[in-house]
Amino acid sequence: MCDDITELENQGFYEKRLTRRDFSLLAGGAAISLAFAGCAPGEKAAGITESDVMIDTPDGTADAYFAHPTTGAHAAVLIWPDIVGLRPAFKMMAKRLAGDGYAALVVNPYYRQVRAPLVEVGQTFRDPAVREKIVPYARALSQDTNRTDARAFIDWLDAQPSVDTSRQIGTTGYCMGGPMTMITAATVPDRVGAGASFHGGGLATDKPNSPHLLIPDMSADYLIAIAANDDERDPENKTILKEAFAATDNSAEIEVYEGTQHGWCPPDSAVYDEAAADKAWARKLALFETALK
Repeated sequence: MCDDITELENQGFYEKRLTRRDFSLLAGGAAISLAFAGCAPGEKAAGITESDVMIDTPDGTADAYFAHPTTGAHAAVLIWPDIVGLRPAFKMMAKRLAGDGYAALVVNPYYRQVRAPLVEVGQTFRDPAVREKIVPYARALSQDTNRTDARAFIDWLDAQPSVDTSRQIGTTGYCMGGPMTMITAATVPDRVGAGASFHGGGLATDKPNSPHLLIPDMSADYLIAIAANDDERDPENKTILKEAFAATDNSAEIEVYEGTQHGWCPPDSAVYDEAAADKAWARKLALFETALK
């Protein structure tokens, strides 16, 4: 989870990396450019169309970013960002996914309260002031808001000419976005055929509304990529998830990515691991190739 304990663990990891890699550029935009070097668009799309969009929902108007191949209609992917929200890093990830042949929408989950981005370039969740600013927005969200948004965003995607509505939709989530994918898949099971959680927090808890209890309501195959330090804190989580998926017809690839820290996938993260992030990206594409029919 994105909490103070995780951030203390990540801070120690981050400081160790400083001895072997120069992260001084993290104070400015150059760091983002360096991180994005491994996030170039794929080769399936000859051209990419991208735009900032506004989406009407029952609770207001959500700001989002939409990227898709310039020609044709394609399977759609709904992206739930991590706790820091919609920002350049996630726009670049959506654009990369468009380059891989998908119509990708990444949303601002906090639209009811604030427009994105919430942070300046160079700021990260490891900064106490950033956490103090963002956590109240995250706590205002609920499974009910998630369900409302999932329906609205998928309806919006299905109305776009660049989306092939004969194919199922994928959904991906990072950090707090992980459980959001599960709620999305259970809320719109007739449209969501694949889900992927990357260092997702709270996928399986002891609460009566734990996301893993929704697995029987899904029609989605899954990729669950777990950070090593998250697994160390809760080693039973992966077993609970594996057993829950095994009791259904939904397949699931559940793996602990050795050596990774919570938050390793977004390229602007202080604990970004390019090799592990590329592996997770490849496994996601493999899932979409088979599941989004």
